[in-house]
Amino acid sequence: MKRGFVVLCLCIVAMAGYFTTDRWAIRHATLTFHDVLRDDRNVTVEVAVRRDRQMQAMAEMIELPVAILSHGNTVKNTEYSFLTNVFASRGYLVVSIQHDLDSDAPMVTKVGELYVGRLPQYQRGITNIKFAIEEMKKRQPNADYSKLTMVGHSNGGDIAMYFAKQYPDEIKKVVTLDNLRVPFMTDGKFKILSFRSHDQHFKPDPGVVPDEEQCEKAGITVVNTDFQHNDMRDTGPEKAKDSIQAMLDKFLADTDSAVAPVDTRNAPPKILEPGPVSLYVPVEKPPQTFGEKLKKSLSLTETKKVPSATN
Repeated sequence: MKRGFVVLCLCIVAMAGYFTTDRWAIRHATLTFHDVLRDDRNVTVEVAVRRDRQMQAMAEMIELPVAILSHGNTVKNTEYSFLTNVFASRGYLVVSIQHDLDSDAPMVTKVGELYVGRLPQYQRGITNIKFAIEEMKKRQPNADYSKLTMVGHSNGGDIAMYFAKQYPDEIKKVVTLDNLRVPFMTDGKFKILSFRSHDQHFKPDPGVVPDEEQCEKAGITVVNTDFQHNDMRDTGPEKAKDSIQAMLDKFLADTDSAVAPVDTRNAPPKILEPGPVSLYVPVEKPPQTFGEKLKKSLSLTETKKVPSATN
């Protein structure tokens, strides 16, 4: 009974929140962690989560699916809200990690080396992801960190794919936007969605993107677009972002359990999803008998006061 009361209170608070803030549907927060094993290196993350789903997780009603987003080279982790909002609207806890610091050495292409010399950046990215997950477990324990959806653009897409190669049993699915260096996994262990640009300056290395037959066998969806490489972030044209959002939402609808998305721009959701707790339905009282009506009428007559006369 006590737990039901707590859940009801949380639901009321969450519903009130929808009407008192501009960003009523999705909560965004920035957190900075300090990795003492790497000279107190700052690992900053932006977290996005649907408010109602977060409340349900806090009440231990559900476990949130987790998406990890990695940004492109020289791009900030906050420049992909058009992606994080799609995942969050479908009930994900989205963690966008800032991999690069101003103090880091610039990324240099080294022809002839594995991944053209980008391996140190990928390894640092994996360390950042693992560290951020451990910190997030302390703050949002009711989430499924054992099966991750890895997301990334450009160099971040390569970090996502490299992480999936190293830890395939920890992967739920992978979404990349124009990664160029790390070849896709083709063993079919998880679904992959990849958006490819039509940009002459950003071509994938040979063997990165599988051919059509391999994709079909491995459950890989490749979307060839007319967009430029740098269109695939918040600064890109609306046409590009809208197209990517629509295809991503369809991919999630086809590969996830049914969690209906919410409109994060126009109107609040109709009601919180109840999860395993039934919605309150008032019990309809049976109609009164003639005797009950007569008794009630007599009772009211007896207690009614006669108004006093006034001059």
